[in-house]
Amino acid sequence: MAAIQLERVVKRWGSARGVDGVSLTAEEGSLLVLLGPSGCGKSTTLRLIAGLEEPDSGTVMIGGADVTHLTPAQRGIAMVFQSYALFPHLSVAENIIFGLRVRGVSRAERDARLKRVADMVGLSQLLDRKPSQLSGGQRQRVALGRSIIAEARVCLMDEPLSNLDAKLRHEMRTEIRSLQQRLGMTMVYVTHDQTEAMTMADRVVLMQDGRVEQNGPPEELYSRPATAFTARFIGTPPMNLITKEGRLIGIRPEQIRLVPQDGQMAQVKSVEHLGADSIVLCETGGQPVLVRQDGFIKLRPGDTVRLAWSAGDEHQFDPATGLRLVPATDDMKQFATG
Repeated sequence: MAAIQLERVVKRWGSARGVDGVSLTAEEGSLLVLLGPSGCGKSTTLRLIAGLEEPDSGTVMIGGADVTHLTPAQRGIAMVFQSYALFPHLSVAENIIFGLRVRGVSRAERDARLKRVADMVGLSQLLDRKPSQLSGGQRQRVALGRSIIAEARVCLMDEPLSNLDAKLRHEMRTEIRSLQQRLGMTMVYVTHDQTEAMTMADRVVLMQDGRVEQNGPPEELYSRPATAFTARFIGTPPMNLITKEGRLIGIRPEQIRLVPQDGQMAQVKSVEHLGADSIVLCETGGQPVLVRQDGFIKLRPGDTVRLAWSAGDEHQFDPATGLRLVPATDDMKQFATG
């Protein structure tokens, strides 16, 4: 069963469409990520699912029921915000069970659920502390515990890790994904960070200007981008897009080779050494090309190199629309030949 379905949902802000005819499906027990740059409509889409906004047209369904005009409380969902939204005067335990207390759940049931959830999110030893006594990661766990204890069938997360440092983000990504899979919870997760999307999602919905740019498994967006926008947004460093003889060619930096001869001549502009690999920025034909190579590359700005790649790694896009075209089938493709 599809836990969440949006059908041609539109939300206008004056004359502008913040969400422009979005349709998507999150299967029961899956983690769907809404990904895109600031202002693309991903958070508004989440708020439409939550009932915090009402669409101007279209349908929102949860568990097969039309909830388009229901309140958030009537939708049976839990939500985790970027700000954590914890009560500073309440303890960790009181913050986690606050919703249960408001709904009149019995003391015995609250205590039983609290113990189970606190063990699950690693807060059993911190239940008496106040939020001011916690680290950022611990506060995020409290917010997560509060959503889990509600035992909602759907959990919505709006950039929950953006306030954490890189190490904590990595840890929390792993914990959230593990909990989601263990509980069989359907989760919709908003982020602008493609690393979160690629490492956590069963399905990624990439958005731009209020519309769905591409909707598919993470590996599909990486290996077969439907548009030039997807090609540039997914991947670190982003895909190179090169214009040649009226064609728009895409090639990922990690699929370009430095060769001793026969390749396209290029000039090194800069080199970044990242430990396990190096990122070399080159210029060829007046266009920038990024090359990602394993290990430490002994190159300097001004050096001349030659570039080549396999035809099977090449992507082609319509230069007018940005839509994907059928790739070339040559055994070897070089950017230019004289």
